[in-house]
Amino acid sequence: MLLPEPVAISAGAVERTAVLGLGFGYAKHCGGSEATTLKKEAEIFQEASRGDAPAAIPRRAPPPEMGLTLRRLRRQRQLTLQDLSRQAGISIGMLSQMERGIAAPSLRSLLRVAEALEVPVGWFFDPPRAATDIPAWVQRRPQRRTIELDAEGITNELITPPGDGTIELLLVTIRPGGSSGAVYTHAGEDAGVVREGRVHVEVDGEVAELSAGDAFRFASTRPHRFWNAGDIPAVVVWALTPPFY
Repeated sequence: MLLPEPVAISAGAVERTAVLGLGFGYAKHCGGSEATTLKKEAEIFQEASRGDAPAAIPRRAPPPEMGLTLRRLRRQRQLTLQDLSRQAGISIGMLSQMERGIAAPSLRSLLRVAEALEVPVGWFFDPPRAATDIPAWVQRRPQRRTIELDAEGITNELITPPGDGTIELLLVTIRPGGSSGAVYTHAGEDAGVVREGRVHVEVDGEVAELSAGDAFRFASTRPHRFWNAGDIPAVVVWALTPPFY
């Protein structure tokens, strides 16, 4: 299964635009004044663009799901706090406080953590909509969370309900010309069945073209990749163990 490529985020205009675009949602979840928070963030990142150190912002407690999600994603990737600290460029102490729900990070820090964990930043404070009429082990279609990998031409829909299970199901749509890129490996096992279209899968240099109804399974530690060489989208129900999202 495709693990999204990290995107380099600098202190330049791209990062500042992304951060400020998240300001309203983050201010809402942290209980602050949205307009005031955005104005302050804008001033801070204007200073950062001139090379000045950003000033501190008074922050309230983060949304409770943020720390739980951070810890779950880190453990799913078998990362220690030290590992994540090194990859995200954030202190171990701050990460520990974030996981315990006693510190609200800056938006820039949250972007760095999301980049290191390879998930959208909204993953930390936008939980799936709850459905009160069904058991916790059921997830209705409108509750699915989606990750758009535009550069690769791939959309991942998380089918399985949230939780600490050992398997994960994704509905993967690969647009014509879409590809996972170069071969890659990761821990666990991949399996799936093609629902629509055709998809090429390469494992250890061996390529197979799969059509609707065809299935596959292989150890994720074997170099693999996939792509859609057709002219219509390919849709695959893809299983991952251990879960990645």
